[in-house]
Amino acid sequence: MDSVAPVSAEQIVEHKTPLPDLIEALKRIPSLHGMEEHEYVWLAEHGTERIVPAGTTIFREGEPATEMTIMLKGEIHVRREHAGPAALFIGRSGQITGLLPFSRMKTYGGHGYAATDSWSLQYCRDLFPEMIQAVPSITQRCVSVLLDRVREVTRLEQQAEKLNALGKLAGNLAHELNNPASAAQRAASGLHSELKIYGHQKFKLGGLCLDEDHLKQIGRWQEAVRANGRMRPQDSAENAAHEDRIQTWLRQQNIDGLWHVTPELAELGVTTEQLDELAKLLQGEPLSIMLAQFASSVRTERMAVAMLDSTARIFDLISAIKDYSYMDQAPIQEIDIPQAIENTLVMLQSRLAKVKIERHYEPGLPLISAYGSELNQVWMALLENALDAVHDKGTITLKVKISGELMLIEIWDDGVGIPLEQQDRIFEPFFTTKAPGSGLGLGLDTVQRIVRRHRGYVSVESKPGATCFQVRLPIEQLQAY
Repeated sequence: MDSVAPVSAEQIVEHKTPLPDLIEALKRIPSLHGMEEHEYVWLAEHGTERIVPAGTTIFREGEPATEMTIMLKGEIHVRREHAGPAALFIGRSGQITGLLPFSRMKTYGGHGYAATDSWSLQYCRDLFPEMIQAVPSITQRCVSVLLDRVREVTRLEQQAEKLNALGKLAGNLAHELNNPASAAQRAASGLHSELKIYGHQKFKLGGLCLDEDHLKQIGRWQEAVRANGRMRPQDSAENAAHEDRIQTWLRQQNIDGLWHVTPELAELGVTTEQLDELAKLLQGEPLSIMLAQFASSVRTERMAVAMLDSTARIFDLISAIKDYSYMDQAPIQEIDIPQAIENTLVMLQSRLAKVKIERHYEPGLPLISAYGSELNQVWMALLENALDAVHDKGTITLKVKISGELMLIEIWDDGVGIPLEQQDRIFEPFFTTKAPGSGLGLGLDTVQRIVRRHRGYVSVESKPGATCFQVRLPIEQLQAY
């Protein structure tokens, strides 16, 4: 944030410019164009003129708003102290700002300071009734300013919420993609090195000049071991004991590179009896070469499988993202609500490691016509709230069913609950129970706005250990757009 100086009597100066100069300055204000001369005169005579140097704090967030301001020159920036460095509002020369007649504004919504040297006229709220009598057109002019202000604040709210949602989605996506991408990279790196080892061992095996009968028998042994290995999963304790037995057998046979061969044989479930069978075909160095080549081929295959699994996971994530965002699709689609919720869960996978998800989806649910990407913002916001409530470890229950002519979606969590005195306020914009900087207080406001756009409604029931957000959407949406 730009540096600001504390307020002092010397910095905010009440000035007295000649009346004709003030009237001329007021005539340059776009919102006041076309007024009668006597109206300009009244505003010039009754306003408190102030000169404010650049960098001066004018008001702070939460202080009572008591004055209307007509900016004759300069610029004022208003920033929310707990919502990052982005400017909430900029008051420029030629604007009417501050508390306006008929406005419900009670306090300042941010920290206001002069970005440049500023010149303005101030009107205390006690003057408003007299102002409306003396300048009748001021009512319509202030209402127009209020409407413009509402539109601008709404636009800023929506932009902030979209950026916030995009940031969370990007973070979740980066985390989810990082795991399979890292696994694929490790597998590719290991595969590159292992192929050299495999080629060298294969060359040495070829140098043994085994006859065709021997080669067939060795091939059958390898196939039997692979098939048996796929059928014999073992836990870590069993595998460690098995490794010891194999290592002992290999040591007795004077096999080189025990550390490089033993893990693969143990993981495949190779028994000492099977090794005895192989020892009947090969002994000494040929046996050592064959086992080294076999272990290398197993490692190579596993690395290739790891790459396939990792890249398949990446493609699954990309597919889920396309479904979640309804990329390359018309704005309104036929939406499968349970599938849309599942796609949203994929985006939140990094937070679900210690969370139990219970699903109760009524079978045979119809599709509904809706703005799919907007509804996904609803599921994202509600699921993130549930995860925050259980601190990423607990139970979240998802229910979707038909209720009359509506589809009822319920998202339950077993968190601490929402205090009764706050339940009536949670859908208000900028109201949040989170720590400063952790949330803008726009998530549930956005949820309510999107659900209403679909001619539905959203409600909440909460007590300690059981909070439920209910979303009801018309199944027949033909009249909704």
